[in-house]
Amino acid sequence: MAETILVVDDQTNIRRLLEEYLTEQGFRVLTAGDGQTALYMARHDPPDLVLLDIMMPKMDGYQFLRVFRQERQIPVIIITARDDETDAVLGLDLGADDYVTKPFRMRELTARVRAVLRRAREAPQKQEVLRAGGIVLDERAHMVTVDGKETALTPIEFDLLATLMRSPGRVYSRAELVDILAGSGFAGLDTTLNVHIRNLRLKVEPDPASPRYIETVFGVGYRFQKQP
Repeated sequence: MAETILVVDDQTNIRRLLEEYLTEQGFRVLTAGDGQTALYMARHDPPDLVLLDIMMPKMDGYQFLRVFRQERQIPVIIITARDDETDAVLGLDLGADDYVTKPFRMRELTARVRAVLRRAREAPQKQEVLRAGGIVLDERAHMVTVDGKETALTPIEFDLLATLMRSPGRVYSRAELVDILAGSGFAGLDTTLNVHIRNLRLKVEPDPASPRYIETVFGVGYRFQKQP
């Protein structure tokens, strides 16, 4: 069965272009011209991934993300018309998985869509339960609890935490994490990895300013600290 992509953009020509191209690539495509309509559609016909514009009437992309992330952890890729990465960083803070900047190349966009969908598909198939300190990560159930309380992570945050927890004490360079998390054909994560680390710390660390679990190794990358 074809995977469903919800395209949310107030520009009719962009919606049509994406709908035609992604349909040719084998996806089922839904479209919406504003966040309010998109939220209604996502509730009644849940997509596998959302392509989300930021600047829209009625309900913009940020407002959509704030509500949507409280209800579902379906992957979201932001489409922004601005070169300034501030829009993208705010979107990532609100739970988006990646971003592309207009104008974009269709092949690059499709590669990112497939990479994010692949991570979302593969994560629930794993069987391992990882434990460290107060964190329990169940890969089969795709669930994380911190001190007994379930914590909602985006798909990329989940994969990032799982990667680090599998090898406590090992230092991963940023390039390694980009390669492990993104897979082939995915670009852009190297510029936003720090944002995902920061968001992950906010969700799992007792004191994000003084991390107990996810340590920065300056000039190299990150590691998950071995727990006593």
